[in-house]
Amino acid sequence: MGETAKITFRKMTAEDADAVAEIEMKTFSKPWKREDFLNEANRDFAEYVVGEIDGKIIAYAGAWISFNEAEVMNVAVEENFRGQGIGKKLFAELIGLCKIRGATAITLEVRASNSAAIKLYENFGLKSVGRRKNYYDSPTEDALIMWNTKI
Repeated sequence: MGETAKITFRKMTAEDADAVAEIEMKTFSKPWKREDFLNEANRDFAEYVVGEIDGKIIAYAGAWISFNEAEVMNVAVEENFRGQGIGKKLFAELIGLCKIRGATAITLEVRASNSAAIKLYENFGLKSVGRRKNYYDSPTEDALIMWNTKI
C-alpha cells in the first residue's frame, strides 16, 4: 500500500458494480457478474463495503443479514494489495455494518485450502464447525463452514 496510500471504506452502491465485478472476475474461478452486484446493492438484507485508495476500489466484502445472523457472501482484495492488512480492515468494517443491523453471529464458507483467508477469519473469532464436501468446483474442493456466535 505504501506510505502515501490511504484506504477508505464506505458502503457499496450500484455505481460500484463494474469495479467490484472486475475484482471478483480476477479473484474467483466462478465469479459473480456485474448484475449480481447491482442486485446486492439494492437488497434490504445485504450489507456491502468497498475499500478505496485514491478513489479506486481495490477491495469489497458483503454479507446477508437474517435476524441476528450475518452470512458472508464475498470477500476480495485486488491481488496487488494483498498481504498488507487490507483484508483485516475490510472484514472489520463489514462486521461493524452487520452489528449495526443487529447481527450477533457471523458465518461463512471458505475453500479448505485458503489458509490466508482461514487465518483472517480465525483472527475474528470464527471457528471451523464443519465441512461441505465438494462444495466448490473449478477446482473441486471442500468448504470449511466457519462460525462466530458472539461478534
